Amino acid sequence: MNNFGLDIWSNKNFIIEDDEIKLNYKSMPSLLEIVNNIRANHVKGPLLLRFPHLIKKQIKTLYTYFEKAIIENNYKGNFNAVFPLKVNQFPSVIEAITSQGQKYNYGLEAGSKAELILAMSKTLQGANITVNGFKDEEMLTLAFIAAQSGHKITITIEGLNELEMIIAVASKSNLKIPNIGIRVRLHSVGSGIWAKSGGMDAKFGLTSTEIIEAVKLLKNANLIQQLTMIHFHIGSQMSDIAPLKKALREAGNIYAELRKMGAESLSIINIGGGLAVEYDQHIKSNARNYSIDEFTSSVVFLLSEIMNAKNVTHPDIFTESGRFVAASHAVLITPVLELFTQDYQEKLLNFKEENPPLIEELIELNHLLNNANCIEYLHDALDHMESLFTLFDLGYIDLQDRSNAEILVHNIIKKALYLKSANPTNELEQLQIKLQERYLINASIFQSLPDYWGLGQHFPVMPIHHLNTPPLRAASLWDITCDSDGEIGFNPEKPLYLHDVNIEEEDYFLAFFNVGAYQETLGMNHNLFTHPNEYTIVINDTSYEITNAIESKNILNILDSLGYDSKKILNQLKNNLKNSEFITEKEKDDTLAKLERFLQQNGYLRTTN
Repeated sequence: MNNFGLDIWSNKNFIIEDDEIKLNYKSMPSLLEIVNNIRANHVKGPLLLRFPHLIKKQIKTLYTYFEKAIIENNYKGNFNAVFPLKVNQFPSVIEAITSQGQKYNYGLEAGSKAELILAMSKTLQGANITVNGFKDEEMLTLAFIAAQSGHKITITIEGLNELEMIIAVASKSNLKIPNIGIRVRLHSVGSGIWAKSGGMDAKFGLTSTEIIEAVKLLKNANLIQQLTMIHFHIGSQMSDIAPLKKALREAGNIYAELRKMGAESLSIINIGGGLAVEYDQHIKSNARNYSIDEFTSSVVFLLSEIMNAKNVTHPDIFTESGRFVAASHAVLITPVLELFTQDYQEKLLNFKEENPPLIEELIELNHLLNNANCIEYLHDALDHMESLFTLFDLGYIDLQDRSNAEILVHNIIKKALYLKSANPTNELEQLQIKLQERYLINASIFQSLPDYWGLGQHFPVMPIHHLNTPPLRAASLWDITCDSDGEIGFNPEKPLYLHDVNIEEEDYFLAFFNVGAYQETLGMNHNLFTHPNEYTIVINDTSYEITNAIESKNILNILDSLGYDSKKILNQLKNNLKNSEFITEKEKDDTLAKLERFLQQNGYLRTTN
């Protein structure tokens, strides 16, 4: 059985049982069962399934390990966290975040005006709100209104101009002044694709000189008591823990120095996000070199060591690890529409009464192939194939002969792969790669997996059934966009092998995992493919419930969202049909009904059963 790296990336959230992949939780439903139940209602195209219990698990894990490290290191501060809304602002996600995190006072982080309004409306009283990113006076005033409304809100300043605006708003309004944080521009840099978030050339943060000036401004405005937090962020998806340790030492010493400079209300170090998620399916290319246990222990130990040495009160620790919390909760399921080598099925052979001698030999090789002779016969078949191609180029055999040769050799190779699957030779492994299968998936990579297209970010992918059968086809995945970049090519260094199935006779579903962070918020409507149908799956002890069904936009809605007037477009199409001279009145009515039905559907293909 090939488990597609399940033991590497799934964090025991999924298991393989009875030929299918199942949720490793309570009643343990299979993904195939859930998918078939949804599709029974005539739903087509890709599906996005949300599992809120996985958000709860990640939040609990984050708090549990930090609390464990605090106890083990005799740390005097507390731990808390906020979820960055930029990671995923979709309603079902935020509902799960706030409900599952209520026990821990888990809060939200906003980086824009719209996100701040969302945070103000969704954050539970008593939970924290942090505000990051560039701000204007209007956004800062919204933060004052949040404080006035009773929220525990901290504005992180990214530059001295923002602090000057805060002072101005405070002086001319009677609103409650929110807490203030300073984003520090560290010399330390992170690791991985997003390492540019840290370092002296980073987009955000104050230099040492600017931090000193900020303290002066706060003291002069009598707002130094509002300075409660310093914040740093060295990059999302940190692959290596060493840069974090270096950043912690730097930030910890800045914190201690600020306390000595009179920032007596300073009580929090916000270490930002970056806690990595394991996306890879191959043990040789793990996405991180540390565990959650090592991460939390390192943070608490280092801050404790610095504060003890400086004789400074231990600060509370905040994180903004949104990817860690949200990535695992969402699974993208897509049907395979076509296997491009289905043209090589044996039923498509069309022999003549008299075939060329090499074709007759291929027929015999295909018929007599067995475990003992398959390597020898495979060599003969490949040799015959080259000879037949030469004969075709010289005009000695026709196109039907060439077609028969291609089908026969293709099937001989496939049979040899199956016969030797338990002990493949290097030659057969190379043939597997050469004989790649292209799987056409009913989805858009640009819409649902944009980080793959934009950054080369891998996502775990596997079929949700046929899991007791060895997958032997080296697989490339093609999406349905009209764009050559809409492909996940076969990578011999990180190979994906899938099953050889007849799509005409059965459905074949692939699942992409860990897609709950950033993919929806970054997804683009390339070719006007929009967000898939989405469902929240609540699992209990005996069954499960499919809730929060949100349909993908239909074609008319898509056009409306771009600024077109779909009513005018529909009227134009109707008039074109009514004025057509090429169909009868009855055909016009039937065609119009069909047109209106199509326009009320989403844009994904509907060729599967």
